[in-house]
Amino acid sequence: MIPNVLAERYASPALQAIWSAEGRIVLEREFWIAVMKGQRELGLDIPEEAIAAYEKAKDSVDPGSIMARERITRHDVKARIEEFNDLAGHEHIHKGMTSRDLTENVEQLQVYRSLLAIRDKSVAVLARLKKRSEQWSDLLITARTHNVAAQPTTLGKRIAMFGEEMLTAFHALEDIIARYPVRGLKGAVGTQMDQLSLFEGDTAKVAALEKSVVAHLGMPAVWTNVGQVYPRSLDFRVVAALTDLASAPSSFCRTLRLMAGHETASEGFAPGQTGSSAMPHKMNSRSCERVNGFHVILKGYLAMAAGLAGDQWNEGDVSCSVVRRVMLPDAFFTLDGLFETYLTVLDQMDAYPAVIGKENAHYLPFLMTTTIMMEAVKSGVGRETAHKAIKEHAVATVNDLRNGKTNVNDLVERLAGDERIPLSKEQLAAIVAAGESNAGAALAQVEAFAAAVGELEAAHPQAAAYAPGSIL
Repeated sequence: MIPNVLAERYASPALQAIWSAEGRIVLEREFWIAVMKGQRELGLDIPEEAIAAYEKAKDSVDPGSIMARERITRHDVKARIEEFNDLAGHEHIHKGMTSRDLTENVEQLQVYRSLLAIRDKSVAVLARLKKRSEQWSDLLITARTHNVAAQPTTLGKRIAMFGEEMLTAFHALEDIIARYPVRGLKGAVGTQMDQLSLFEGDTAKVAALEKSVVAHLGMPAVWTNVGQVYPRSLDFRVVAALTDLASAPSSFCRTLRLMAGHETASEGFAPGQTGSSAMPHKMNSRSCERVNGFHVILKGYLAMAAGLAGDQWNEGDVSCSVVRRVMLPDAFFTLDGLFETYLTVLDQMDAYPAVIGKENAHYLPFLMTTTIMMEAVKSGVGRETAHKAIKEHAVATVNDLRNGKTNVNDLVERLAGDERIPLSKEQLAAIVAAGESNAGAALAQVEAFAAAVGELEAAHPQAAAYAPGSIL
């Protein structure tokens, strides 16, 4: 069998188990048994010993035998029905059911259980982001907009910025989980005609059967007006939520790669790790690069999900099957692998205050120009006049530094000598010095993020403590 690289190389065993061929077959057999039990309890003639025989055989999975049957039947569900019947020695499964009564519900169960697993891993990621944001809440760094030095911030604030983005994505995921609707037993076109025939038109019994099946699946809601398939817009919302969850980690990792280039921070470098086969000195941000690559993959699956949403013919068809067989499991494998990698980055990353301090010293006079402008305005200068004067000297200072005319940032001295800026050299120097410990409301913002994540940690302590497996 051709391996699934996403599953075997990157995803955790828990996600692999949910989507494995063997795991899916067992879920289907458990679903058939749940339907039989419900039908028997409601008066259908299904012997207890038949149900016991099916239960005894449900874990005996031979994918090769099933595939051999499918080559003859050209129908995957029919092949699995025949296999299970032969193992049990009875023919009582799938009564009143269409293939989509089986596959839609089981696939949704796989999706739902995967969403729960992703939720728990999201809590672990948020807990690590909280820890790192608190650790470096007061480590002043040079903030960048357009990747150009802008104003002071702290490393903790920067981490909390990406953390809060992920927190909003987490709440969107929780909303999907809380409202996720299963298709239920609806028959070929959604009218439950065959189940009604089995129970001689007794709508109450058919409703009770569906209720028992939905209880078996353990999902919070059920579609009422649905056709052969549930709307594929639901798959779109799921994959969109996964892509949303990956966005903050991807931005974080892209930023950490930039910081690594300036040697202000890194994702860590394990003993024995090799950065380049040709350049021994290199310590590449390969895990962060992987996270960014995973995000690209997820956006590809989101495009696939978007292609299926709104493309339903009448009550449904199966043209979506080949897409969904790839898109749904692989989207979960991708995000799971992303989180495994990202957790490793968060656990092993480091910051370098000495290098950060040198960078701050180089840029700090520039970073405080907005504060200088506000102080000049308070002293009676027009804002645009102050802006023009500061801009002239800042640009000149940058050009001189770049061209080697000076190796010291002397912006303060230049501004002190300009009559348009009514501030003394001492006042200007004091503003710059204050900037060494002034990052605005960064500390309070970190505390707000940490408090929000703390509530999640308290609600999901086991998930928060999750440790990733070793990554390649």
